[in-house]
Amino acid sequence: MSQQTARRGGAAWALVITSVAGFMAALDNLVVTTALPSIREDLGGGLHDLEWTVSAYTLTFAVLLMFGAALGDRFGRRRLFIAGLTVFTGASAAAAMAPGIDSLIAARAVQGVGAAVMMPLTLTLLTAAVPVAKRGMAYGIWGAVNGLAVASGPLVGGTLTEHISWHWIFWLNVPLGLALLPLARLRLAESHGTGAPLDIPGTLLASGGLFGIVYGLVRGPADGWTGSLVLTGLFAGSALLAGFILYSARAKNPMLPMRLFRSRAFAGINAASLLMFLGMFGSIFLLSQYMQGVLGYSPTEAGLRMLPWTGMPMLVAPIAGILADRIGGRPVVATGLFLQALGLGYMAVVATADASYGSQLPALIVSGIGMALYFAPASHLVMSSVRPSEQGIASGANNALREVGGALGIAVMASIFAAQGGYETGQTFVDGMRPALVTGSAVVALAGIAALLIPTRRRTERQAQSAEPAPVLETAAH
Repeated sequence: MSQQTARRGGAAWALVITSVAGFMAALDNLVVTTALPSIREDLGGGLHDLEWTVSAYTLTFAVLLMFGAALGDRFGRRRLFIAGLTVFTGASAAAAMAPGIDSLIAARAVQGVGAAVMMPLTLTLLTAAVPVAKRGMAYGIWGAVNGLAVASGPLVGGTLTEHISWHWIFWLNVPLGLALLPLARLRLAESHGTGAPLDIPGTLLASGGLFGIVYGLVRGPADGWTGSLVLTGLFAGSALLAGFILYSARAKNPMLPMRLFRSRAFAGINAASLLMFLGMFGSIFLLSQYMQGVLGYSPTEAGLRMLPWTGMPMLVAPIAGILADRIGGRPVVATGLFLQALGLGYMAVVATADASYGSQLPALIVSGIGMALYFAPASHLVMSSVRPSEQGIASGANNALREVGGALGIAVMASIFAAQGGYETGQTFVDGMRPALVTGSAVVALAGIAALLIPTRRRTERQAQSAEPAPVLETAAH
């Protein structure tokens, strides 16, 4: 590596740039939820339109993640990261200035496109810049920031909406993006994947399949699971994904080589990630409403009271990364998932229409520690389970599965909630939330079991040493 590249690829700069960019992309998953009433008051639109201000971002983000990673591998990860960040920042400004609900939905969709290109490359660029011995701690900080963004979205959105205006949930991204763009240009090293041509058939099959499934999951609770468009999306999406798997197993240069899933480490951590986000997203979706709609807290008050859960990753995740360096990621991830399951189960037991905050606090703390123990080692396990040249697509695949898990979690939890309770009274809300939280707890426990199937670090290292690693091509910036 040249001195110029080494300077530009400094680990500290890479950690700051990729963590802030990841925070921006992850935050926008849920930041809009608490601002919807204010958006409707200003811009109009029906319930269907308001739901699409959330869904438009989720759809484009989840659908294009693997394609964004593949573009980075082919044309330069730093170059595409900057392009994705530029699109995301510009779309955020457009959303803040949207004159109507339709233009806001369009801007949200473009935001998702930028995030889909930017997000998977954050982890790849960080991996290329940080020495192997220090990656656990770096992943810990990166995971802490991303975990905080996912969990604090409702708090940030509610606070800005309550005290300033809903426009600032989008304006917030603009100065951050403008500050990151020159830093990324000057301080990140360029790297590439294998240099293989883009897999157009695989891209179309994967994107179409993910679009159909995520569309069906997002629209199912609102339109009904037997609605024609919902069923068409789910069945057509499943068929296209099945075609993608068959095609990728035989293609010469597939976007996502199916042989990666022969690795117990790669298959196990991806299964755990999907299940973790399924249980976590759905639970946060209901608990944030429970604290506001049932216990009577304002959005800001509810967010502050959830800090023992949502803020814990900032404290514990770096420690989890160090532990993963010393004892391996599997025991840390599995422990975190089982703690998260325990916390959700405890919350289901103590939740009532007039529950005190003190009765909920142990569940929030246990869940927060569990989430923090998961994030950092999970990223490490994903990136260490593949060759350096395949880390971009591995990151894209893992992020795509997380997004699908999150969409599925909200859909499943909302359906269980609607079947067992409702919004009529505080008690009916609790009646619906309790079985949903029990389901979330069980799903996260399954994620813990999937994590236990990951080989030990020593075995994984032997497998990596026996493989022929393809080098990451690094070049000085032009």
